[in-house]
Amino acid sequence: MSHSTVLPPKPSSEAVEVRKLAVSRGGHQVLDDLNFGIPAGRITGLLGPSGSGKTTLMRAIVGVQKINAGSVQVLGRPAGHPSLRHHIGYVTQAPSVYPDLSVEANVRYFGAMHRKNRNDTLEAIAAVGLEKQSRQKTADLSGGQLSRVSLACALVAKPHLLVLDEPTVGLDPVLRAELWERFRKMADAGTTLLVSSHVMEEASHCASLLLLREGRLLAQLTPAELSRRGSSQDLERAFLNLILKPSLAAGLTGAGSGAETSEVRP
Repeated sequence: MSHSTVLPPKPSSEAVEVRKLAVSRGGHQVLDDLNFGIPAGRITGLLGPSGSGKTTLMRAIVGVQKINAGSVQVLGRPAGHPSLRHHIGYVTQAPSVYPDLSVEANVRYFGAMHRKNRNDTLEAIAAVGLEKQSRQKTADLSGGQLSRVSLACALVAKPHLLVLDEPTVGLDPVLRAELWERFRKMADAGTTLLVSSHVMEEASHCASLLLLREGRLLAQLTPAELSRRGSSQDLERAFLNLILKPSLAAGLTGAGSGAETSEVRP
């Protein structure tokens, strides 16, 4: 089936459905019996300590991670299905660009693979604030600028699902705010975003949060619910309270995914 025949999900449906997902790497259980859904047209945050399995989960959703058990459905099809290629954008922590090409040439190249034109290229570059650097070779850019080029290369495809692995690392507060505003507008237009972050204040921008710990889903809930259950208006403190204080985490773990899920509202 050609990519043009694949339709995005209805706004009320789930863009991603994960059931009994398990992943082992090098004999180590990285993800253990995860069950959750990601609502379409919303921003979902993926939060957890280093080593909790966030990147492995994102790779499984994108379809580039071998899984040991369970299933991952993305936009109604198995993760990794060829027809999803033009509908999923994935930005890794490490910049994925060609250093000998200019910013514009990099974005134009990735746009061409998705049948996008120069206007789409310029729009993506403007979205990440790199208009002044568009003619520069990416080899001459800073680390933060390289990350923004990678993001532009994903944005140019205008994907239905955008998976971002810590996209704001190394960016100044002003640009971080601008990017989150961009993400919000994309979600309002129907794009589904899954964003991992180690900056807990960014959780407030998300409609739903997935909290991972040691490869298991601790909870799926809203930022307001995290604040209430973690007994703090400070989301970082609330998150730490849930992880470090068993009395607060009680009831959030159990059979299956171990997650207590709160309804996600627009």
